[in-house]
Amino acid sequence: MNSVPQVWKELDESSDFLYFYHKTNTEPFFIGYFKSLTESKVLHEHILGTLSKESDVSLDDLYKLIPVGEKEMSSDWNYIRNKLLRGYVAIQHGLQNTNCLLINAVLSKGRNVTKPEIEFNVEGPKEAFVESLDTNLNLIRKRVPIPKLRIKEIILGSVSESRVAICYMDGITNEQYINTCIQRLENLQFDMVSDITLIQQMIEDNSNSIFPQLLGTERTDRVAWSLTLGQVCILVDGSPTAILGPVTLGLFFTSYEDYFLPWIIGSIIRLIRIISVVFSVLASSVYVAVMTYHGHGISNIFLPTIISSRINVPFPPVVEVLIMELVIELLREAGARLPTKIGQTIGIVGGIVLGTAAVEAALTSNFLLIIVALSALASFTTPVYRMSTTIRILRFPFIIAAQVWGLLGIFICALAVITHLLRLTSLGMPFLVPFYPFRISNLYDTVIRPPFSKFHHRPGFFRTKNSVRFDKRNANLKKDIDE
Repeated sequence: MNSVPQVWKELDESSDFLYFYHKTNTEPFFIGYFKSLTESKVLHEHILGTLSKESDVSLDDLYKLIPVGEKEMSSDWNYIRNKLLRGYVAIQHGLQNTNCLLINAVLSKGRNVTKPEIEFNVEGPKEAFVESLDTNLNLIRKRVPIPKLRIKEIILGSVSESRVAICYMDGITNEQYINTCIQRLENLQFDMVSDITLIQQMIEDNSNSIFPQLLGTERTDRVAWSLTLGQVCILVDGSPTAILGPVTLGLFFTSYEDYFLPWIIGSIIRLIRIISVVFSVLASSVYVAVMTYHGHGISNIFLPTIISSRINVPFPPVVEVLIMELVIELLREAGARLPTKIGQTIGIVGGIVLGTAAVEAALTSNFLLIIVALSALASFTTPVYRMSTTIRILRFPFIIAAQVWGLLGIFICALAVITHLLRLTSLGMPFLVPFYPFRISNLYDTVIRPPFSKFHHRPGFFRTKNSVRFDKRNANLKKDIDE
């Protein structure tokens, strides 16, 4: 086996790797580290400072003297090399001793915890995940400070060697979901795992579906709530997003802010959100179907208005709708890719200018402009970004089907989507549960957000080990203090 200093010479080809020796009365100490990964304060004050005071000590004695919490001994060069590449300092005592002391001196640089940018909320906590895995685990531990919270770490990526953490509640989460996640992650063969979205695409039950089968979130409070329900959370070092599974379709239209509002208001907002999603998918296609095949179904009250708005439009309804939908998508993508202030200006000014110009140029009707605008606004009510993107894409097949077969085409396309959803699973759990398979006892937190006194049991479709959350007999008990 090569001595550690000899192998350090191989790493010396990188300019940020340093190694030197510290003289003693007996064998010298050889020290190696990457200066770009190592905290200089820990290195000079705790490690080199201890070495300068204690010149004649063994490696075992040095292990006890250095005031750093995370340290270990190893003689496996591959392990030592991996630790060096993660910011550890390696110390060897003499050339003949292959044992090496590894000391954690990792330099942590990254942004501080900030507000959620995608899942923004008015009420409730304002903490979002960041790119540091240790920071993210700290945020979860603070919200779930019990020993039942288990965290397992594995390394993925032959090049990136990214740290991946799997979080779950022992005694609550079904072991089948835990084992499924671990098995799928360990079977991944990929060189660079830079973000959680790559893992999400590779471990989903059906990677060819446009519907996400794992829920991505940047909110720490949502992850803590989901863990107590019996879900599994996966995080990756370097990614500010966590993914949760298994999930159902209804969870993608549930905002965690619903639980911070009175249950009646939260239920009404959730219903508005669901209706908005249906409207966003069907509005443009219904317009195409009615204007192309079912004009006789238009009320006499609206007929003169629609005719006057389309009398100078040279395109058939389907071309008119596709033009407007593509313009909306262009504005949306331009606004998302530009800096925040410029993107907002482009979205507002571009929408007004292009909409007005399109109507004046007789490229579209006023009526369709209102429909497309409302449809675009309705799609923004979806709290999960990936599902919002799916809804945007889903409108186009419905528009084409409406042009070919009218309302029958919309029905056929909807039937195809429902059939596809019936076949989807999330970590083996049916995606449409509790509607399919139908579970009437689990409908209490789907369309309607019930009061907290009704949350005494965890959802049955998660098949948790312990389904009871609290004693329902005392849930509504209120005691007043007599003065």
